[in-house]
Amino acid sequence: MTPSYDRPSAERPEPSPPPRAGLTRRAFGTATAAAVTVAAAAPAAAAPSATAAARTAEPHERPFRAAPGRHSRRPNILFVLGDDLGWADLSSYGAPHIRTPHLDRLARQGVRFNQSYSGSATCSPTRFSLYTGRYPGRTRGGLAEPIADKSVGLEPTHPTLASLLRDAGYRTALIGKWHCGYLPDYSPVRSGWEEFFGNFGGALEYYSKLGLGGEYDLYEGDAEYKDLRYYTRVLTERAVEYVGRDHDRPWLLNLNFTTPHWPWIAEGDTEESAEITRRIRSGDARALWHQDGGSVEKYTQMVEDLDRSIGRVLDALRRSGQEEDTLVVFASDNGGERFSYNWPLSGAKGSLQEGGIRVPTIVRWPARLDGRQVSDEPVFSPDWTATLLELAGARPHPAHPLDGGSLAGYLLRGEEPPRRPLFWRVRGERALRQGDWKYYRGKDGRDHLFHLPSDPREQADRASAEPALLGELRARWERIDAGLLPYPAAR
Repeated sequence: MTPSYDRPSAERPEPSPPPRAGLTRRAFGTATAAAVTVAAAAPAAAAPSATAAARTAEPHERPFRAAPGRHSRRPNILFVLGDDLGWADLSSYGAPHIRTPHLDRLARQGVRFNQSYSGSATCSPTRFSLYTGRYPGRTRGGLAEPIADKSVGLEPTHPTLASLLRDAGYRTALIGKWHCGYLPDYSPVRSGWEEFFGNFGGALEYYSKLGLGGEYDLYEGDAEYKDLRYYTRVLTERAVEYVGRDHDRPWLLNLNFTTPHWPWIAEGDTEESAEITRRIRSGDARALWHQDGGSVEKYTQMVEDLDRSIGRVLDALRRSGQEEDTLVVFASDNGGERFSYNWPLSGAKGSLQEGGIRVPTIVRWPARLDGRQVSDEPVFSPDWTATLLELAGARPHPAHPLDGGSLAGYLLRGEEPPRRPLFWRVRGERALRQGDWKYYRGKDGRDHLFHLPSDPREQADRASAEPALLGELRARWERIDAGLLPYPAAR
């Protein structure tokens, strides 16, 4: 029998949560968040819960309920990733100064997840977890946080979402950021994607396409492709073309934008682009990090451009007549960074605090899911792999069992969602979420316990008040960790 993880122990009930403190909303004004102008940096009122903050923009949302009894063919799958987009960087998630009408519309047409997590706190391990459906620590390449050289990558022999769907009759393509290894040994077209157009590395300058090592990094398949226009525009055009084709089979498109990852360059910023390109070519290894540039305003421009770009792809999908039978998933690869709006979460990219791993996630499938819904179920990247395989009629490889649980029964048939812990491990930090509780150890080496519904900011440490629960969650984390590859010794 599959064990139930509703309670930390079968022997005793879960401890009562601490009393919920009075929570007030931030003053966003009377307009909807999609129409709010940039607010002055006034001090906030008492912090709202993360769920309440996200709901300020969509007052007509209702809790998720499946609509069983509907039928459809196997869906096309459009999985869109933003890059370093923070949990509250969309107006539908509470951003007071960023307007994202296209993604807000996608949320109104589908289901918005309030407690969705990335598989890790940085780019490439999360992509490993999504492509394999497994913890990043199952594979050598997933131990790099993130991949920065040619020594490791996603082994072509490892089954992936793309290879399993391809074998089940799907067309497969990846457009945008790969970041799971470099040529000559690693490539999307060697891991199940029939088509690839994009960049191999973790970042590139948006016009020159120069990467972290000064290399040119725009490819079609495994061959360089020259296009010096703004990168987000180039990727959008490719995606519009792909979804508009007359496909003879269902398809999977992983559309991985680099927006709003640094460098902080919006379309038209050609002088800033030229200066960063000059510094890269002169050997400045930190030029792409753009630590002396960017601003909240520039970041806002980039996120709003991402929204418009996704809107163009969704318009192309509608014009193609495939909208009804296409499952669209939008998410971020990890939490936000310098200019991101993560309120009320603590932490950012690279950390296993909520701000580093909780991400905006929207799912739309008109044929099977009603719109204007919100789910508070905790889910993370490997769950989507398991879900998409089930919906596509594909099976995991028996030699590489999944760590994620399929949400298909929950989304389509009204079944209970999978009950399992959400596990994370990065160098120097560990975390595990079980129901409403989160066990966390940061770089200070101390164990913490948080009750997330009443304390999404992770400020009220319950470790001393609930020592038995802390011990159980720590032991559960350690049992999972024992089955993973160890980190190589630091150089």
